[in-house]
Amino acid sequence: MDIILIRHGETDENVLKTFSTKSAQLTQEGKEQIKRIRPFVESLSFDKVYISPLDRTRDSAKILGVEGEVEKRIQEVDFGDFEGKTYKELKEMYPEEVEIWDKDYINYITPKGESIKLAYDRVTSFLEELVKKGEDSLLVCHAGVIKIALSWAFDNLDYFFKFYIENGSANIISIDDEGFKYIKKMNYTL
Repeated sequence: MDIILIRHGETDENVLKTFSTKSAQLTQEGKEQIKRIRPFVESLSFDKVYISPLDRTRDSAKILGVEGEVEKRIQEVDFGDFEGKTYKELKEMYPEEVEIWDKDYINYITPKGESIKLAYDRVTSFLEELVKKGEDSLLVCHAGVIKIALSWAFDNLDYFFKFYIENGSANIISIDDEGFKYIKKMNYTL
């Protein structure tokens, strides 16, 4: 079975390199990125579609021409008070918190947010459900969710920051009949 993960198109916050807010919207380039990947998505076979509830993913799904179930567990990692700020701004505004975060980026819970580990548990519980169903699925989601899914393929969350996910890209994780997970495609764009 395949789990196909499409990252939403570019947002203004992606351009500014900030931790995206929940209200981030697609740029014109972001819309074009999704239009470019649409023919590839149309060439794929999948049984179900799941869409993060945020506007940028819902809008990306519309441009892709797919309808599906809104799934909160594939919403982006919640960076809480860190949203809308660059890493440099965070170091100036929250020096103590960022120092702790840097030492344990997996378990540190951002102020009013969640840790990467909490997000991993949320996302992977959903991915494991998909594996049990055995249905090829398309997920329209976020970079953090895709990085979690790729880490899950390795059974190692330490890889989270080892991946860079392009806006509007397709990423495919395959699971064979024995439950072995492997990355079939990563950062595929047109």
